Amino acid sequence: MGSETKICQNCKQKFTIEPDDFAFYEKISVPPPTFCPLCRLQRRLSWRNERSFYKRMCDLCKKAIIAMYPADAFFPVYCRECWYSDNWDPLAHGRDYDFSKSFLAQFSELQKAVPRINLQVSNSVNSDFSNQIANCKNCYLISSGSDNEDCRYCFRVLYSKNLTDCLIVLRCENAYECIECLGSSRVAFTEDCANSLDMLFSFDVRSSQNCFMSANLRRASYVFRGECLSKEEYESRRKEIDTGSHKVIEELKKEFSRLKNKALHRFANERNCVNSVGHTMSNAKDCFWCFNVADVENCRYCLFLNDAKDTMDVNNGCCNMELFYEVCTAGLKSSNAKFCVDAWPEVRNIEYCDTCRGGSHDLFGCISLRGKEYCILNRQYPKDEYFRLVDKIKKQMDEMAYVDKRGITYRYGEFFPSELSPFPYNDSVAQDLFTLAQEEIVVRGLRYREAAEKNYAITQKSEDLPDHIRSIDASILKETIGCAHESKCNERCTKAFRITAEELGFYQKFNLPLPRLCPNCRHYQRFKKRNPLNLWRRKCQCAGAKSENSIYKNTATHFHGVGGCPNEFETSYAPERPEIVYCEQCYNTEVV
Repeated sequence: MGSETKICQNCKQKFTIEPDDFAFYEKISVPPPTFCPLCRLQRRLSWRNERSFYKRMCDLCKKAIIAMYPADAFFPVYCRECWYSDNWDPLAHGRDYDFSKSFLAQFSELQKAVPRINLQVSNSVNSDFSNQIANCKNCYLISSGSDNEDCRYCFRVLYSKNLTDCLIVLRCENAYECIECLGSSRVAFTEDCANSLDMLFSFDVRSSQNCFMSANLRRASYVFRGECLSKEEYESRRKEIDTGSHKVIEELKKEFSRLKNKALHRFANERNCVNSVGHTMSNAKDCFWCFNVADVENCRYCLFLNDAKDTMDVNNGCCNMELFYEVCTAGLKSSNAKFCVDAWPEVRNIEYCDTCRGGSHDLFGCISLRGKEYCILNRQYPKDEYFRLVDKIKKQMDEMAYVDKRGITYRYGEFFPSELSPFPYNDSVAQDLFTLAQEEIVVRGLRYREAAEKNYAITQKSEDLPDHIRSIDASILKETIGCAHESKCNERCTKAFRITAEELGFYQKFNLPLPRLCPNCRHYQRFKKRNPLNLWRRKCQCAGAKSENSIYKNTATHFHGVGGCPNEFETSYAPERPEIVYCEQCYNTEVV
């Protein structure tokens, strides 16, 4: 079958279904989608909450807990101990299928009855106000991470120690305000860094050490603002940079932004990739439109995916998974899951399920089941009857489609509507990547949660904080600091924040000033620095002796000689962006 162009039900824009897409749909017996890839991702992300927390009681044991659901949630919420206990039976909420109602209408009714777990946290110690984490110790306000220790205010950090305000970091330690770094230590204000040591305000560095305000480095040492120095000269100049001053850091941030615009950018951040298109990929084969993926094969339209194959339209998945389609949060030795949320570990053959785990298999439209089989709407059936009824339900889903508040139809083959999500849109991860104002959320028929009135008695305005960290002592721990954004942004600003003892010790040890923004605003500021989740067809910007904008002068002779490079590629750098984007051949000639 050839490619086919369709109009997205949601955004009304054209999108293309490729022959490889059709082959996958046929393989797993689903119809092609009616939403474009970005709208499909936005819809799935609206079913995942990572950073919104509420204090409430467990609805079973009545103890005080922290949860990703508020006290007025329309379903029961249990603490982890109660949810995993034998003190309740999720099958007790099962019900017969009613063919006079649409499937999704009945699933919505089941949602109101079945208890949910308060947080997605496992095997973690002293890690309050964290969510979607595992095997963490002494962590605070981190999300989407595992195997970390002494980390705070971080997103998507793995196997790391002593990090503050980092985004997408793997196997790093002693890092601050870093984005997409791997295997590095003592790094700050650094982006796209791997296997490096003692880096400050550096971009696109590999196997380097002791570098400041530099870019496009490989196996480099003692580089200061792009100049290679002796160890003694580098250390002398480096000492002149007082990183403990807030004013100094703010000026250095501006300089770093200018540096990145003058540096070379490889069309895609990838390593060991074959026939793959996307950004930030490693060990990928035959993948398309994939972002932040590793060890993947034959995957398409995926975000934050590791160790997977034959998978499409999945976000936040890992660890030996295959044949997944339209799933949010998945993995751990699982296979054949469609249109599901939180499908792990060791689950198989499940469809339209939410939070079903522990070896469950052959489920349809179930919530909070563990180790169950042949269930529909949380009711168990004999094996033969289960398969007969599932086939009948799928046909009914086509004949009696669910129609949301905007008039969009949902037949078999579509993921859950965002309006049925257990989370208000502005509490979900969708707000991070597809930010909507309150008015637009409401117009779309989605839930918007008004922020609780916060009458913090601000005792220290951010603009009145001492400029230098050496002027700060333990008395700051008693202060309530006003966020510089004053809730005038669209970043879930908390208006005020506190400094913890561990955090203060980190700033003092590494000579860093106190932040002026609350953790939420800092998180969103980091997210804005990432490339968008989209691809554009572009031509290499190498013009022969220099870049097309004449800012970068080539240092070597390229394969295309003095004329412009003819290579084209798919890239996440939009054409209007200021960065200088080279194809792999030209980039490698200059940098590698």
